[in-house]
Amino acid sequence: MNDTTLLRQDARVITLVGLAHGTSHFYHIILAALIPWLKPEFGLSYSELGLLMTIFFVVSGVGQAMAGFVVDRLGARTVLFSGIGLLGLAAVLLSSAHSYVQLMMGAFLAGCGNSVFHPADYTLLNQRVSKARLAHGFSVHGISGNIGWALSPLFLTFVAGRAGWRVALLAASGVAFAVLALLVLNRYALRPEPAAIPVAGKAGAAGGSAFGFLKLKVVWLCFAFFLISAIALAGIQTFAATSLVSLYGMSLATATSAYTCFMFASAAGMVYGGFLGAGSRNHDRIIMVAFATAAVLAMVLAAAVVPAWMAVVLMGLIGLVTGISGPSRDLMIRGAAPANATGRVFGVVYSGLDSGLALGAMLFGVLMDAHRPAGVFVVIGIFQALVILTALGVGSNSRMAAVPKTA
Repeated sequence: MNDTTLLRQDARVITLVGLAHGTSHFYHIILAALIPWLKPEFGLSYSELGLLMTIFFVVSGVGQAMAGFVVDRLGARTVLFSGIGLLGLAAVLLSSAHSYVQLMMGAFLAGCGNSVFHPADYTLLNQRVSKARLAHGFSVHGISGNIGWALSPLFLTFVAGRAGWRVALLAASGVAFAVLALLVLNRYALRPEPAAIPVAGKAGAAGGSAFGFLKLKVVWLCFAFFLISAIALAGIQTFAATSLVSLYGMSLATATSAYTCFMFASAAGMVYGGFLGAGSRNHDRIIMVAFATAAVLAMVLAAAVVPAWMAVVLMGLIGLVTGISGPSRDLMIRGAAPANATGRVFGVVYSGLDSGLALGAMLFGVLMDAHRPAGVFVVIGIFQALVILTALGVGSNSRMAAVPKTA
């Protein structure tokens, strides 16, 4: 295969997987974006709204760990298609809800659909993208997720403001089904790859069994990394805009634009982070600097010592620095994965992301019900600072594991 053909193949796979990942993240926000409509419609408290998102992410987290094994057994393409289909069905179910229980059922189904993406996506990228472009593939994967996060509230609030929240959810289902149709049309590019012959070093280190990778300390450090960082992210996703309104007296539209600024800046940071990660072996150090900066900026927001326009800028800067760390994070995890266990490792590790988002949604909902908008950003900053410890642990373990290979 010549370079031009390989480039086209890599670009096609990266684009398709990125589109699927963006759809997943689009659905992370469908309930949070519609809080101004759902709260009065069903007479819910912030804690009850937070519970809906907790259900979504708990189901997704548990399912994600299981989906990794299914991906390694049945192939990433089939699992990915089923996940997108479930998201579309969940949006249809939510659009017809007339009780809180029905909203919970819709959140449950959406969580099932969302559970497949990380193990399926990363397996496809590792199998179908050349090693030279893998860091950029991870970068685009992260960028597409952030774009999904950024576009979801804009799309849903625009439609809901003109046609109601039920129509907005039906429109969201149309997004999922349209993406599924596109992926099916391009299914050959995402075809499964035969299982590779196990590499003695990594397979042996993992114990050689289907569950052997769970014995690796670095896998659980990566899980902790995602758990802690996701709790901070949950605060930004769910109640940062509402907190900014209370702290700075800005309009809801301006506060929503601050969140959008965070997401687009994060996407821009991932572009640079792809080049930075590709040229570095010290991925943990990149992550540590990024999250230390983000923690400081979150504390400044909590103090409310800057004008409202600067708060929007600070949200963008937090997104930028955390975005830069994204590709390094994925490369760090890839290095921890034993041979033939990519789906399982990414499934277990990324279940920490869903677990953190689930815990965070409840935690920050309680803070908002207690009228503590500044506390939202304080807790965000604390958890961003704790991320540094997990990144340090992963980096130290990875370097220690590399010493025998070098010798």
